[in-house]
Amino acid sequence: MATDNEILIAGQGTYILNNTTEFTGNFDAIVVLEDTVFNTIKIAGTDVKSSYIAATGTAVKAGAIIRPTSAQKFSGVKLTSGSVTIVL
Repeated sequence: MATDNEILIAGQGTYILNNTTEFTGNFDAIVVLEDTVFNTIKIAGTDVKSSYIAATGTAVKAGAIIRPTSAQKFSGVKLTSGSVTIVL
């Protein structure tokens, strides 16, 4: 598992998601690049978006960093609009 410092500096790489195709894999963080509406945020294949975003139909503002709780990893993310950096 990546350390907090490795995640902060994206030591294991990044992927820019800027379309509505679901990105899957195990990853440590989502950094919002512009106002973004999420379709799903998954952990172990289950949508947990409402655990991380209070108003799920509203855009999350640029600059937000979303990290999974309890030393978990995200397993997928799908956007309705906007763009994010996936921190691997």
